[in-house]
Amino acid sequence: MRTDDLIKALDADARGMTMPLDSAWRVAIAAAATIAAAVFWVTIGPRPDIMAAMHTMRFLSKFVFTIALAVSAFALIRALSTPGASTARRAAWMATAPLLVAVAVILELFAVPEAQWGTRLVGSNMMICMTFIPLIGIGPLAVFLWMLRYGAPTRPVLAGAVAGLLAGGLSATFYAAHCFDDSPLFVATWYTIAVLILAGLGALGGRLFVRW
Repeated sequence: MRTDDLIKALDADARGMTMPLDSAWRVAIAAAATIAAAVFWVTIGPRPDIMAAMHTMRFLSKFVFTIALAVSAFALIRALSTPGASTARRAAWMATAPLLVAVAVILELFAVPEAQWGTRLVGSNMMICMTFIPLIGIGPLAVFLWMLRYGAPTRPVLAGAVAGLLAGGLSATFYAAHCFDDSPLFVATWYTIAVLILAGLGALGGRLFVRW
């Protein structure tokens, strides 16, 4: 069977599902958010001074970064799960979160004395961040990998990696409500590494469980 014929066949299978794929993805994101919220509240919960922190730009900027990642990854993974769908424009939007973080880091470097750069980068919750973002995100990642099987991605490894980025953006959004380290230098370093762990797991899951 030619590649074009295979894509058309997969697309026909996806369209013939009991629940339309777009609706199924909305259910999946709701389920994933519920799982992430449950793990977050049972394990660490929000920081005690969250009401005061909400009045600071550094604290709020963390949510801008993580939500931008989650939204752009969600748009891309929906396209990747549909054979023949265009992904170029949605893939380009994936640059939004890294660009926002980069701008914030540059502003931080200008605003903070050089002697404090190392302290801001290392922070006080490095290991907690590296532990709980993947922990909160592993359940959502499983949901998204299952959804990829429900769809018909033609690039399962890439789709799995994006599933990991989506799970990472979602889990990092919850974790940000607990994290006491609000510096963009900390976020750019440790949040990124933690999210990439989930992306790596997602790529592996895509290779093992989603391939056709």
